[in-house]
Amino acid sequence: MANFYTEHPELRFHLNNPLMERICELKERSYRDKDEFDYAPLDYADAIDSYDKVLEITGELAGDIVAPNAEGVDEEGPHHANGRVQYASGTQQNLDAMVKAGLNGMTMPRRFGGLNFPITPYTMCAEIVAQADAGFGNIWSLQDCIETLYEFGNEDQHSRFIPRICAGETMSMDLTEPDAGSDLQSVMLKATFDEENNCWRLNGVKRFITNGDANLHLVLARSEEGTHDGRGLSMFIYDKNDGGVDVRRIENKLGIHGSPTCELVYKNAKAELCGDRKLGLIKYVMALMNGARLGIAAQSVGLSQAAYNEGLAYAKDRKQFGKAIIEFPAVYDMLATMKAKLDAGRALLYQTARYVDIYKALDDIARERKLTPEERKEQKMYAKLADSLTPLAKGMNSEYANQNAYDCIQIHGGSGFMMEYACQRIYRDARITSIYEGTTQLQTVAAIRYVTNGSYAATLHDYELVPCAPEFEPLLNRIKDMTRKFEACTNAVKDSQNQELLDFVARRLYEMAAVNVMSHLLLQDATKAPELFAKSLQVYVNYAESEVEKHFNFIRKFQAEGLDSYRK
Repeated sequence: MANFYTEHPELRFHLNNPLMERICELKERSYRDKDEFDYAPLDYADAIDSYDKVLEITGELAGDIVAPNAEGVDEEGPHHANGRVQYASGTQQNLDAMVKAGLNGMTMPRRFGGLNFPITPYTMCAEIVAQADAGFGNIWSLQDCIETLYEFGNEDQHSRFIPRICAGETMSMDLTEPDAGSDLQSVMLKATFDEENNCWRLNGVKRFITNGDANLHLVLARSEEGTHDGRGLSMFIYDKNDGGVDVRRIENKLGIHGSPTCELVYKNAKAELCGDRKLGLIKYVMALMNGARLGIAAQSVGLSQAAYNEGLAYAKDRKQFGKAIIEFPAVYDMLATMKAKLDAGRALLYQTARYVDIYKALDDIARERKLTPEERKEQKMYAKLADSLTPLAKGMNSEYANQNAYDCIQIHGGSGFMMEYACQRIYRDARITSIYEGTTQLQTVAAIRYVTNGSYAATLHDYELVPCAPEFEPLLNRIKDMTRKFEACTNAVKDSQNQELLDFVARRLYEMAAVNVMSHLLLQDATKAPELFAKSLQVYVNYAESEVEKHFNFIRKFQAEGLDSYRK
């Protein structure tokens, strides 16, 4: 009996972070639901115990049902007939098990049938499910689209749609089109108001839609005739029960085979406005994408864990030249680096999730009453921290998932190239993580303003004031030196006043900021739990130091005129 939660004590460590007490207080409104719902927690300890039990159930389902189904789902994939999608048989079994266990609508209020969980334990569940099968993770975790409907929909929409998701129905976000991928301002799916029937009608095509035959869709469409930019776009809710949308085809993908990626044709489909007109891209999709990016970061960490597990198990079992290959430095170096990236990336993921939890809870409270000046200050601080860390968490964890999957295959040698080993599926599944919900290049674009305005440097200086164990003081000093090199590079590029140069080296500055942040977070974790993180801390700081030095040398020696060598 496998359990993907209890097997990884690092998850319980992050669940018990001191910041969770404030998160629970805000999310539970000082535990007011205990008088109305018998399953609502009485206090902080009861809340953490509830999260722990649900995570254990999720880990058991992931280990005993989802993971054993993963290879069959990967081979079978979803089916397309008569404009509809039918999941692979294993996928349907997975969904049925999750619904039966009550693992839907986890973050939604109890009055709608949800569990009222914070985002942090929900994100842990998403990581666990992705470790078992990243493709199924896409279907199950898209339930968090309901967060956007809850945040921007009206009370009537809440009462009609949220209970359905809590009961197990699925969701999708329909954003991209054949001519509008990363450039969502170019979306042209047309929304027109039907005066006679008092509803909106959608016409056009959407492409690359994950779980595209879902029950409920959040759709980005052009509501303002004659516009060609983001100001003409609105967000709509489409209910599959109303008809009008057909699946033209399921894409034939490299990986995540269990997740149907669809091309959809909207033919006068009935829909309703979510929120206000003209704010679809400017406000609502940005919120939707931030949640999705945290989800992909969780999926990436799950894949990194799966890759590390497969590599470690094979290295212990495989013998060459009379001993297990894990005893060879070339192999244990790879495994140690994989584990260090996993631990560092996970630390960043859950630090980001906790920041998101606090500002989102305060946002929700603000819809009930006016925030106090102290609460407004807290909300603003954590919103800024969440916005700055989200592109780091998504971008770096997706890159680490790809690197760990690559190294997992390398450890397997020739066997890793064979289809009967799980590492090839993990490798194929990981590849999309650095592409969808914003490529790593777009995460760099989102993050670079926090480089140039000094936000990352300020965060790093705050982290330098956090006490660490005496034995880790030398590592802290090395991290401080890495930060000084990051600041020196940032200042040199800013002083050049060359926008093209800034764009050219942005990825390097982004990575320098990220590895510095992760080094500090891992240092904090190792101080609290050296038995879990001390080894990874040493390995990761060695790795991060070499990455910073590489980028420092490149930027320090690079002259603006050197761009000519790179232009084609």
